[in-house]
Amino acid sequence: MKDENTPLYDTDVPVGDLAGRLSATWSDPPGFRGWLASVDHKSIARRYLITAGAFLLLGGILSLMIRVQLSAPNRRWLSPDAYNQIFTMHGTTMMFLFAVPVMEAVAVFIVPLMVGSRIMAFPRLNAFSYWVYLFGGIMVWVAFFLNIGPDAGWFSYPPLAGPEYGAGKRSDFWAQLITFTEISALAVSVEIIVTVFKFRAPGMSLQRIPIFVWAMLVTSFCIIFAMPSIVVCSSMLIADRLVGTHFFNPAEGGDALLWQHLFWFFGHPEVYIIFLPAVGMASTIIETGARRGIVGYPLAVISIISIGFLSFGLWVHHMFATGLPRVGNSLFTASSMAIAIPTGAQLFCWIATCWGRRVRLTTPVLFVAAFFLTFLSGGLTGVMLASVPFDQQATDSYFIVGHIHYVLLGGAVAPLLGAFYYWFPKFSGRHLSEYWGRWHVALYVIGVNLAFAPMLALGVRGMTRRIYTYPDHADWGALNFAATLGAAIIALSFLVFTVNILRSLRQSSNAGDNPWDAGTLEWACSSPPPVYNFVHIPVIASRTPLWEGPDSIGQVTGLQVDRKEVVVTRGLDSTVDLRDPVPTPTLWPLIAALATTAMLIGSIFKPSALVWGSIPVAIGMIGWLYPRKRNNT
Repeated sequence: MKDENTPLYDTDVPVGDLAGRLSATWSDPPGFRGWLASVDHKSIARRYLITAGAFLLLGGILSLMIRVQLSAPNRRWLSPDAYNQIFTMHGTTMMFLFAVPVMEAVAVFIVPLMVGSRIMAFPRLNAFSYWVYLFGGIMVWVAFFLNIGPDAGWFSYPPLAGPEYGAGKRSDFWAQLITFTEISALAVSVEIIVTVFKFRAPGMSLQRIPIFVWAMLVTSFCIIFAMPSIVVCSSMLIADRLVGTHFFNPAEGGDALLWQHLFWFFGHPEVYIIFLPAVGMASTIIETGARRGIVGYPLAVISIISIGFLSFGLWVHHMFATGLPRVGNSLFTASSMAIAIPTGAQLFCWIATCWGRRVRLTTPVLFVAAFFLTFLSGGLTGVMLASVPFDQQATDSYFIVGHIHYVLLGGAVAPLLGAFYYWFPKFSGRHLSEYWGRWHVALYVIGVNLAFAPMLALGVRGMTRRIYTYPDHADWGALNFAATLGAAIIALSFLVFTVNILRSLRQSSNAGDNPWDAGTLEWACSSPPPVYNFVHIPVIASRTPLWEGPDSIGQVTGLQVDRKEVVVTRGLDSTVDLRDPVPTPTLWPLIAALATTAMLIGSIFKPSALVWGSIPVAIGMIGWLYPRKRNNT
């Protein structure tokens, strides 16, 4: 007979009682305080998704305001100052508060399930990353509503954003937003890397990692190597503005082009930080639609790694018009075109996977097809801009605006929408309507092409970027009206999407545990997953274990039931290494995030706040890490 101090293991509990005992052990504390203290990766991912969706709505409203202003010549609906703030906030919101966070949010939810883990690595850091992201976004939007929002573009070039021309606190809020979002992104990247390398299910060797997990792993490394660059340059900018340094002031020995080098060393990998998760999503959807593992799996993985590596050698093609040496321009032209090779290899892997198969044309698959169509247009314009002579003609024209929107909405958002339809049963246990989903796809494709193809033509006709109105004789009115109509259709497609979500959530019917008949591990648990993810940690022997039959998935036993524990495996072959206790829910990550927020916002108005504000941050971190019990460490 075991006494109350004897550990209880899953082998000691009847199978029928095991789920209930695990649920009691892994559940968050009750009430609002328990919700705030949660460190469950699924709960945090849902918060990320909802918050990123809210920022998408806000950024989308700003884009419609921009298009209404430009829909006809000589409009004075927005003042020049309001227009500068709106287009800056639109780009900043979409790039820093939506695009990267939403991709990481999907990964925070799906990656632990895909690799067969009960948790995300460093769960308290995961909670901290969300709160920092939320508070940073609230900060910059409150500043915008108070008419002190950033107004120098989402790239904030000095000297326009510097102390000489950027009066007030507008660019300071932008620079500190970068600090908030990059702290959050870097934290999530570390969590994903450690989860993939150390928390994979036994048997999931490197050759059996799902493509989406590979994509997020490479993306996380790109974030770790790229984002410190923008943290450095934004810190240098705010130091120029608040402390009186001269990093970007040529009159005092600084260099304005230094900003562009540092910013675009981050800014071009940023495009692939958004694109690579979309590649993994598309591969997952194609595998399931064709019911076949990706053909050329080693080539697909090498292509993803190559894209991540080459993305760091492209940044100067944003600077071809700055007078850099021609030899350097030639090298960056070559690298800009070379990255099309692994991208093309990825496309051929997808075509080969579908070849000879009866692919089920579900809404996720249709969004992947839309991705092929729209990204091809955007990708081809990217190859054009890699040519120095053409780039020097098109730089700062609306051709650039059309190109980047084609790439982002076609190459990233379309697969993201397909992934949302694909994993919505896993998020919620409900199916999104296929009927409304097909309307969503049709409206989205029409809207994207109608909105951004005219922008390419406007750029060729000489319309410049960052222009808030234009005269009648420019002959740009018809194309701008078409682009505005396309933007309205995109907005209508997202309205259909929102109605589809709300309608599905109100339905009582359950989608089932594996409604797509997929082969990867996230579908091995119930939909939505329980708080502990898996009753038993699975042991696998293939990349698509669910297609091999129920007998092909083994079970890990020997984990405690009355205490949170996780299996840690070796990085190369994923053999079991040890059992590790899991941190319990706590409010300290929230407290540390609030202290960090107060310190960073205070430093905008008084630089000494960095010194005094570090004290409450240190207190929050001590409370977070203080070892109260063995399973709290």
